[in-house]
Amino acid sequence: MRIVFMGTPDFAVPALQALYQAGHEIVAVYCQPPRPAGRGRKITPCAVQNIAEQLDIPVFSPIKLKNQPKEFEQFASFNPDIAIVAAYGLILPEEILTLPKLGCINIHASLLPRWRGASPIQTAIWSGDQKSGVSIMQMDKGLDTGAVYIEKSIPITKKTTTQILHDQLAQLGGELILETLSELTENPNSKPVPQLSGLATYARQLTKEDGKIDWNQSAESIDRQIRALTPWPGTFCFLEGKLLKILKAELSSQSSMAESGTIIHPDFYVACGKNQVLKILELQLTGKKKMPINEFLKGYHLKLNTKLV
Repeated sequence: MRIVFMGTPDFAVPALQALYQAGHEIVAVYCQPPRPAGRGRKITPCAVQNIAEQLDIPVFSPIKLKNQPKEFEQFASFNPDIAIVAAYGLILPEEILTLPKLGCINIHASLLPRWRGASPIQTAIWSGDQKSGVSIMQMDKGLDTGAVYIEKSIPITKKTTTQILHDQLAQLGGELILETLSELTENPNSKPVPQLSGLATYARQLTKEDGKIDWNQSAESIDRQIRALTPWPGTFCFLEGKLLKILKAELSSQSSMAESGTIIHPDFYVACGKNQVLKILELQLTGKKKMPINEFLKGYHLKLNTKLV
Protein backbone atom coordinates (compact mmCIF):
# COMPACT_ATOMS: atom_id res chain seq x y z
CA MET A 1 0.00 0.00 0.00
CA ARG A 2 1.47 3.35 -1.09
CA ILE A 3 1.21 5.77 1.83
CA VAL A 4 1.72 9.50 2.18
CA PHE A 5 2.23 10.26 5.86
CA MET A 6 1.32 13.72 7.15
CA GLY A 7 2.29 14.65 10.70
CA THR A 8 4.50 17.02 12.65
CA PRO A 9 5.01 16.63 16.44
CA ASP A 10 6.10 13.81 18.75
CA PHE A 11 2.55 12.45 18.82
CA ALA A 12 2.85 11.38 15.17
CA VAL A 13 6.21 9.62 15.48
CA PRO A 14 5.06 6.21 16.81
CA ALA A 15 2.59 5.88 13.93
CA LEU A 16 5.26 6.67 11.33
CA GLN A 17 7.66 4.21 12.92
CA ALA A 18 4.97 1.51 13.17
CA LEU A 19 4.08 1.88 9.49
CA TYR A 20 7.72 1.69 8.46
CA GLN A 21 8.49 -1.31 10.66
CA ALA A 22 5.40 -3.10 9.33
CA GLY A 23 6.83 -2.84 5.83
CA HIS A 24 4.37 -0.37 4.33
CA GLU A 25 5.61 1.70 1.41
CA ILE A 26 5.79 5.27 2.68
CA VAL A 27 6.40 7.29 -0.47
CA ALA A 28 6.49 10.74 1.16
CA VAL A 29 6.24 12.48 4.50
CA TYR A 30 4.59 15.88 4.89
CA CYS A 31 5.24 17.97 7.98
CA GLN A 32 5.50 21.57 9.15
CA PRO A 33 8.68 23.39 8.07
CA PRO A 34 11.58 23.87 10.52
CA ARG A 35 10.94 26.70 12.96
CA PRO A 36 12.80 28.57 15.72
CA ALA A 37 12.85 26.62 18.98
CA GLY A 38 14.49 26.74 22.40
CA ARG A 39 16.15 29.64 24.16
CA GLY A 40 18.51 30.26 21.27
CA ARG A 41 15.60 30.28 18.81
CA LYS A 42 17.61 27.99 16.53
CA ILE A 43 15.82 26.83 13.39
CA THR A 44 14.84 23.25 14.25
CA PRO A 45 13.09 20.53 12.24
CA CYS A 46 10.06 18.87 13.78
CA ALA A 47 10.07 15.41 15.34
CA VAL A 48 8.52 13.75 12.28
CA GLN A 49 11.05 15.27 9.90
CA ASN A 50 13.92 13.98 12.05
CA ILE A 51 12.56 10.43 11.97
CA ALA A 52 11.67 10.54 8.27
CA GLU A 53 15.19 11.63 7.35
CA GLN A 54 16.64 8.83 9.47
CA LEU A 55 14.47 6.41 7.50
CA ASP A 56 15.43 8.00 4.14
CA ILE A 57 11.85 8.97 3.34
CA PRO A 58 11.42 12.14 1.22
CA VAL A 59 10.15 15.07 3.30
CA PHE A 60 7.95 17.92 2.08
CA SER A 61 7.08 21.01 4.12
CA PRO A 62 4.69 23.30 2.23
CA ILE A 63 3.54 26.45 3.99
CA LYS A 64 0.00 25.76 2.83
CA LEU A 65 -1.90 23.38 0.57
CA LYS A 66 -5.13 25.17 -0.18
CA ASN A 67 -5.26 26.86 -3.62
CA GLN A 68 -1.74 25.69 -4.41
CA PRO A 69 -1.80 23.90 -7.82
CA LYS A 70 1.89 22.99 -7.72
CA GLU A 71 1.55 21.43 -4.29
CA PHE A 72 -1.44 19.44 -5.50
CA GLU A 73 0.53 18.21 -8.51
CA GLN A 74 3.37 17.17 -6.23
CA PHE A 75 0.99 15.29 -3.93
CA ALA A 76 -0.78 13.62 -6.87
CA SER A 77 2.54 12.48 -8.35
CA PHE A 78 2.96 10.02 -5.48
CA ASN A 79 -0.17 8.16 -6.60
CA PRO A 80 -1.00 7.25 -2.99
CA ASP A 81 -3.41 4.52 -2.00
CA ILE A 82 -4.01 6.36 1.27
CA ALA A 83 -2.82 9.37 3.26
CA ILE A 84 -2.41 8.99 7.01
CA VAL A 85 -2.63 12.17 9.04
CA ALA A 86 -1.57 12.68 12.66
CA ALA A 87 -1.41 16.20 14.09
CA TYR A 88 -0.16 17.60 10.80
CA GLY A 89 -1.08 21.23 11.39
CA LEU A 90 -2.47 22.21 7.98
CA ILE A 91 -6.04 22.05 6.68
CA LEU A 92 -6.28 19.62 3.79
CA PRO A 93 -8.30 20.92 0.82
CA GLU A 94 -10.98 18.71 -0.64
CA GLU A 95 -8.94 17.84 -3.73
CA ILE A 96 -6.28 16.27 -1.49
CA LEU A 97 -8.81 14.59 0.80
CA THR A 98 -10.32 12.78 -2.16
CA LEU A 99 -7.22 12.05 -4.25
CA PRO A 100 -5.86 8.88 -2.56
CA LYS A 101 -7.74 5.74 -3.53
CA LEU A 102 -8.79 5.17 0.10
CA GLY A 103 -8.89 8.85 1.02
CA CYS A 104 -7.20 10.41 4.04
CA ILE A 105 -7.34 8.79 7.48
CA ASN A 106 -6.70 10.71 10.68
CA ILE A 107 -5.31 9.49 14.00
CA HIS A 108 -7.27 11.58 16.51
CA ALA A 109 -6.44 11.64 20.23
CA SER A 110 -9.96 11.33 21.64
CA LEU A 111 -13.00 9.09 21.60
CA LEU A 112 -14.96 10.85 18.91
CA PRO A 113 -17.35 12.59 18.81
CA ARG A 114 -16.15 13.74 22.23
CA TRP A 115 -13.42 16.37 22.03
CA ARG A 116 -13.15 17.21 18.40
CA GLY A 117 -10.67 20.03 17.84
CA ALA A 118 -7.25 21.27 18.83
CA SER A 119 -6.62 20.17 22.44
CA PRO A 120 -8.37 16.85 23.09
CA ILE A 121 -5.74 15.42 25.44
CA GLN A 122 -5.56 18.43 27.76
CA THR A 123 -9.29 19.00 27.68
CA ALA A 124 -10.13 15.40 28.61
CA ILE A 125 -7.96 15.64 31.75
CA TRP A 126 -9.09 19.15 32.71
CA SER A 127 -12.74 18.19 32.29
CA GLY A 128 -12.41 15.23 34.63
CA ASP A 129 -13.06 12.53 32.04
CA GLN A 130 -12.44 9.02 33.31
CA LYS A 131 -11.15 7.77 29.97
CA SER A 132 -9.65 8.95 26.70
CA GLY A 133 -8.51 7.10 23.63
CA VAL A 134 -7.72 7.16 19.94
CA SER A 135 -10.12 7.26 17.01
CA ILE A 136 -9.07 6.33 13.47
CA MET A 137 -11.27 8.51 11.32
CA GLN A 138 -11.98 8.92 7.62
CA MET A 139 -11.35 12.60 7.00
CA ASP A 140 -13.94 14.86 5.42
CA LYS A 141 -14.34 18.63 5.07
CA GLY A 142 -15.49 19.10 8.67
CA LEU A 143 -13.47 19.51 11.86
CA ASP A 144 -12.95 15.93 13.05
CA THR A 145 -16.43 15.01 11.81
CA GLY A 146 -15.58 11.97 9.67
CA ALA A 147 -16.77 8.42 10.17
CA VAL A 148 -14.70 6.22 12.50
CA TYR A 149 -13.06 2.91 11.56
CA ILE A 150 -11.87 1.93 15.01
CA GLU A 151 -11.36 3.43 18.43
CA LYS A 152 -9.92 2.20 21.68
CA SER A 153 -10.00 3.71 25.15
CA ILE A 154 -7.56 3.92 28.03
CA PRO A 155 -8.32 5.12 31.59
CA ILE A 156 -7.52 8.55 32.96
CA THR A 157 -6.53 8.32 36.61
CA LYS A 158 -6.08 11.01 39.24
CA LYS A 159 -2.34 10.86 38.52
CA THR A 160 -2.60 11.13 34.72
CA THR A 161 -0.82 14.13 33.25
CA THR A 162 -0.97 15.45 29.70
CA GLN A 163 2.52 14.10 29.01
CA ILE A 164 1.61 10.63 30.26
CA LEU A 165 -1.63 10.53 28.31
CA HIS A 166 0.01 11.99 25.19
CA ASP A 167 2.62 9.22 25.16
CA GLN A 168 0.04 6.49 25.77
CA LEU A 169 -2.22 7.74 22.99
CA ALA A 170 0.67 8.20 20.56
CA GLN A 171 1.63 4.55 20.99
CA LEU A 172 -1.99 3.47 20.75
CA GLY A 173 -2.39 5.46 17.54
CA GLY A 174 0.47 3.53 15.98
CA GLU A 175 -1.16 0.23 16.92
CA LEU A 176 -4.62 1.19 15.68
CA ILE A 177 -3.47 2.55 12.33
CA LEU A 178 -1.86 -0.82 11.60
CA GLU A 179 -5.09 -2.59 12.57
CA THR A 180 -7.06 -0.29 10.29
CA LEU A 181 -4.78 -0.84 7.31
CA SER A 182 -4.92 -4.60 7.83
CA GLU A 183 -8.70 -4.46 7.84
CA LEU A 184 -8.79 -2.33 4.68
CA THR A 185 -6.38 -4.70 2.96
CA GLU A 186 -8.35 -7.81 3.88
CA ASN A 187 -11.75 -6.21 3.38
CA PRO A 188 -11.62 -3.31 0.89
CA ASN A 189 -15.36 -2.79 1.28
CA SER A 190 -15.03 -2.11 5.01
CA LYS A 191 -16.94 1.05 5.94
CA PRO A 192 -16.36 3.37 8.89
CA VAL A 193 -19.18 4.18 11.30
CA PRO A 194 -20.62 7.72 11.18
CA GLN A 195 -20.25 9.76 14.35
CA LEU A 196 -23.23 10.67 16.50
CA SER A 197 -22.95 14.39 15.87
CA GLY A 198 -25.48 15.23 18.57
CA LEU A 199 -22.96 14.05 21.16
CA ALA A 200 -20.08 16.13 19.81
CA THR A 201 -18.01 18.33 22.11
CA TYR A 202 -15.15 20.61 21.10
CA ALA A 203 -11.67 21.12 22.55
CA ARG A 204 -10.69 24.69 21.73
CA GLN A 205 -7.21 26.03 21.12
CA LEU A 206 -5.54 26.73 24.47
CA THR A 207 -3.88 30.02 25.38
CA LYS A 208 -1.44 31.08 28.08
CA GLU A 209 -4.30 32.70 29.99
CA ASP A 210 -5.88 29.28 30.48
CA GLY A 211 -3.04 28.58 32.91
CA LYS A 212 -4.06 31.27 35.43
CA ILE A 213 -5.21 29.51 38.58
CA ASP A 214 -8.48 30.59 40.14
CA TRP A 215 -8.20 29.51 43.77
CA ASN A 216 -11.97 29.81 44.15
CA GLN A 217 -12.20 26.59 42.17
CA SER A 218 -12.12 23.32 44.07
CA ALA A 219 -8.77 21.69 44.76
CA GLU A 220 -9.88 18.80 42.55
CA SER A 221 -10.49 21.14 39.64
CA ILE A 222 -7.19 22.99 40.12
CA ASP A 223 -5.30 19.70 40.34
CA ARG A 224 -6.84 18.64 37.02
CA GLN A 225 -5.89 22.01 35.52
CA ILE A 226 -2.26 21.57 36.62
CA ARG A 227 -2.07 18.01 35.28
CA ALA A 228 -3.73 19.06 32.01
CA LEU A 229 -1.77 22.23 31.26
CA THR A 230 1.75 21.17 32.25
CA PRO A 231 4.10 21.67 30.45
CA TRP A 232 2.14 24.01 28.15
CA PRO A 233 0.74 26.56 28.62
CA GLY A 234 1.59 25.90 32.26
CA THR A 235 -0.37 26.88 35.36
CA PHE A 236 0.56 29.92 37.38
CA CYS A 237 -0.40 32.43 40.06
CA PHE A 238 1.37 35.25 41.90
CA LEU A 239 3.16 34.99 45.24
CA GLU A 240 3.91 38.35 46.85
CA GLY A 241 3.86 39.95 43.42
CA LYS A 242 6.12 37.37 41.78
CA LEU A 243 5.04 34.97 39.05
CA LEU A 244 4.84 31.44 40.45
CA LYS A 245 4.44 28.44 38.17
CA ILE A 246 2.77 25.44 39.79
CA LEU A 247 4.12 22.28 38.17
CA LYS A 248 2.74 19.55 40.40
CA ALA A 249 0.29 19.30 43.28
CA GLU A 250 -1.94 16.82 45.06
CA LEU A 251 -5.21 16.90 46.94
CA SER A 252 -4.98 17.10 50.71
CA SER A 253 -7.36 15.28 53.05
CA GLN A 254 -7.54 18.49 55.09
CA SER A 255 -10.32 21.02 54.80
CA SER A 256 -10.15 24.75 55.46
CA MET A 257 -12.51 27.64 56.00
CA ALA A 258 -9.78 30.13 55.07
CA GLU A 259 -10.19 32.47 52.12
CA SER A 260 -9.41 30.77 48.81
CA GLY A 261 -5.75 31.16 47.82
CA THR A 262 -4.50 31.45 51.41
CA ILE A 263 -1.38 29.52 52.42
CA ILE A 264 -2.52 27.68 55.55
CA HIS A 265 0.47 25.44 56.31
CA PRO A 266 4.26 26.00 56.16
CA ASP A 267 4.64 23.01 53.80
CA PHE A 268 2.68 25.00 51.18
CA TYR A 269 -0.88 23.87 51.62
CA VAL A 270 -3.34 26.24 49.93
CA ALA A 271 -7.01 26.79 50.73
CA CYS A 272 -9.25 26.37 47.68
CA GLY A 273 -12.93 26.54 46.84
CA LYS A 274 -15.44 24.13 48.43
CA ASN A 275 -13.25 24.23 51.59
CA GLN A 276 -10.77 21.90 49.91
CA VAL A 277 -6.98 22.10 50.27
CA LEU A 278 -4.23 21.61 47.68
CA LYS A 279 -0.66 20.68 48.58
CA ILE A 280 1.96 22.11 46.21
CA LEU A 281 4.67 19.58 45.29
CA GLU A 282 6.74 21.24 42.57
CA LEU A 283 7.01 24.85 41.44
CA GLN A 284 9.10 27.52 39.80
CA LEU A 285 9.40 31.08 40.99
CA THR A 286 10.15 33.64 38.30
CA GLY A 287 13.88 33.85 37.63
CA LYS A 288 14.56 30.56 39.42
CA LYS A 289 14.81 26.95 38.33
CA LYS A 290 11.95 24.55 38.88
CA MET A 291 12.27 22.61 42.11
CA PRO A 292 10.45 20.25 44.47
CA ILE A 293 8.70 21.89 47.37
CA ASN A 294 11.20 20.75 50.02
CA GLU A 295 14.06 22.38 48.11
CA PHE A 296 12.01 25.54 47.54
CA LEU A 297 11.19 25.89 51.23
CA LYS A 298 14.87 25.71 52.19
CA GLY A 299 15.50 29.01 50.40
CA TYR A 300 12.17 30.81 50.72
CA HIS A 301 10.54 31.96 53.95
CA LEU A 302 6.90 31.13 53.37
CA LYS A 303 4.59 33.26 55.48
CA LEU A 304 1.38 31.69 56.70
CA ASN A 305 -1.83 33.46 55.64
CA THR A 306 -0.10 34.88 52.56
CA LYS A 307 -2.63 34.95 49.75
CA LEU A 308 -1.87 33.68 46.28
CA VAL A 309 -3.55 35.62 43.49
